[in-house]
Amino acid sequence: MKASAILLACIGLSCLCAPAAAQQRAEFDEDGYRTARYRAPVDRDPHPSARLALPAALLLDPGKDALFIDVLPVNGGVRDPDTGEWRLSEEHLTIPGAVWHPEAGRGDADPALWNALVGEVTKARHHNPHLPVILFCRTDCWMGWNAAKRLAAEGHEGVWWLAEGIEGWRTSEELVVATPVTVPAP
Repeated sequence: MKASAILLACIGLSCLCAPAAAQQRAEFDEDGYRTARYRAPVDRDPHPSARLALPAALLLDPGKDALFIDVLPVNGGVRDPDTGEWRLSEEHLTIPGAVWHPEAGRGDADPALWNALVGEVTKARHHNPHLPVILFCRTDCWMGWNAAKRLAAEGHEGVWWLAEGIEGWRTSEELVVATPVTVPAP
């Protein structure tokens, strides 16, 4: 009798856990990229890239010592499908010297936006093949994580994720108004 009560309790608990497990599976695709609820605590490393500690990032001169890429989406803005220019409803502040590639950190990133980011890395590394690439968005945001993971998974070395993102940088350094990269339609 006692064993059957324990078994029933375990089955009951597993039923309670099933919706949470199903929700977690729905938030990630089959390759492990986050595809929903991007503003949530990040609980894993973006292997094969690695996390860069904020104190180490602050020692770098963005745009010179490393290519810093901001992948935070445009808040309330849209990309013109003909020109590829972004129309913003509000300004976005980012790390000085960083390049802003909005939306490129989505789990199902638009191929044109993703290819523009990869092109940025290729262009920057033409003169400096070992230039570190640091991807970020905000604290508790999966978009920088997705972008770092994807770029490293595609074979790019020296790829880092700055988990603290814009907010972490702002605690020690000033931010500047960003201009999103224009990505013409293919």
